[in-house]
Amino acid sequence: MTKYPIERRRLLAGMGLAAACLTLGIRPALAASFASRRIAVTVTGQGRDVLLIPGLGSGPAIWNSMVSGVPGYRWHRVHVAGFANLAAGANAEGAVVQPVADEIARYVKEAGLVRPAVIGHSMGGTLAMMLAIRGAVGRAMVVDMLPAGAAMVGGTASGLGYLASQLGDYFTGTKAGRAYLAQMVAQAPGARGSDPAVIANALRDLANIDLTPQLPRINSPLEVVYAVGSDKAQATEITRRFRVAYAARKGTVLLPIGPSGHVVMADQPARFNALASAFLKG
Repeated sequence: MTKYPIERRRLLAGMGLAAACLTLGIRPALAASFASRRIAVTVTGQGRDVLLIPGLGSGPAIWNSMVSGVPGYRWHRVHVAGFANLAAGANAEGAVVQPVADEIARYVKEAGLVRPAVIGHSMGGTLAMMLAIRGAVGRAMVVDMLPAGAAMVGGTASGLGYLASQLGDYFTGTKAGRAYLAQMVAQAPGARGSDPAVIANALRDLANIDLTPQLPRINSPLEVVYAVGSDKAQATEITRRFRVAYAARKGTVLLPIGPSGHVVMADQPARFNALASAFLKG
């Protein structure tokens, strides 16, 4: 980590707590006839169905630039309960990531969507892969996320996962920990209005999830957009890491974009929109 300073920023940004996230806008009407205590879904536009899943602590507005810049689709924007001013609901305690993946899959079924496309950023990328593994989507784009959450900061599920569990217990089980995490959340624009306990539990989940062994089960097209900075050595190392991480799944398309931080939709909106448009037309 000392050799590649950009990874220090990914310690939070890699899990979706990027300091450059967009501010929340006004939510459109919720998807009719779907009720959940873990997610809310807003639907706008007309055309082929596309699920949009933001990262840890972020809300649906993170996709505003893409939605306005890539017309011709019906967008289903997922809002995870406990993030960005949405009440925590059932995500207030226990596991978050797997139950949220299950709820998104339920939404796809109940809404009658036939193998929609999905684009997920950071933690949303993990959820996109989980949906693709179970065959719930027709194509998936993962934005700046590795199959193993711990690998985003150079760790492993057995190593960083254990540490995250200890930190999660501290953040949620002690008065000092809750106060410290609340302060962190308040200082991160993308996480403002998020429930610290939900963030802590989701972070713990991500640190313990490694989807690498399940990647070969993905039969639908899979594209991975990842951020690189202007430093060539750092970009080379990040590219190597993504290639190794996704090597188990043949045919995965890896697309670097930079110079950019973790939230590529905000840092490189025109280039990201072009990649998303090409992905959705494929």
